[in-house]
Amino acid sequence: MARSKLPRDRLYWQPEIDTDVCIGDRQCVDFCKNEVFEWDEVNSRPIVKQPLNCVLGCTACADICPVQAIRFPSTDGLRIQMRKLRQEIDAGGSHDRETDQ
Repeated sequence: MARSKLPRDRLYWQPEIDTDVCIGDRQCVDFCKNEVFEWDEVNSRPIVKQPLNCVLGCTACADICPVQAIRFPSTDGLRIQMRKLRQEIDAGGSHDRETDQ
């Protein structure tokens, strides 16, 4: 039996931008084709606008940032989240994120 697709909104994986380090070169905005980032005209900095569009495990935007202003959670942490969610789904758990908080 094939595993069901994991609900993206139940997995925390998104970039965080250190605005004190960011030089506002727009590389992350221009690079990410999933439109995770949006340019903040007022502050001349990128913001994370669509975090759920971020591909699980992808850190390419952080890799291209010349000043390392973008960070992600650990990939080990992501694997743990995915494993727990798979177990929950396989066990028939269907409670939503709202009840987990």
